[in-house]
Amino acid sequence: MSSTDEREAMGAAQLSPRTAQLVVAVFSAEDRDSARDLLANQCGTNLPFLEKLDPVQLERYRFAAIRVSQGDLKRLESAVTLAKRDWRDLLMEADFGHDTRAHEHWCAEILRRALEQ
Repeated sequence: MSSTDEREAMGAAQLSPRTAQLVVAVFSAEDRDSARDLLANQCGTNLPFLEKLDPVQLERYRFAAIRVSQGDLKRLESAVTLAKRDWRDLLMEADFGHDTRAHEHWCAEILRRALEQ
């Protein structure tokens, strides 16, 4: 990841550092701001029963939305809509439903690949 990408990743105050890094790794440069805004404002403490979670505790849900999106904003919007309806369905769609640490393994792999590029 370049220093510009790292600065971009740190610019999203409401996202955890790893979530911001994933946005940089997965989305195109022109879609990153929209992806960050969507995740920060619509996929966080507004989700049912997640009101008291901090940005790090929200990673599982936000990583699931990013994974399901495959870097496409329309898919991200659909994933966030699903999370608002029932975030458990989003976790299942992202293959994060049966292992509470699956999102961490997926994140590590995506960020490792981004560093190799």
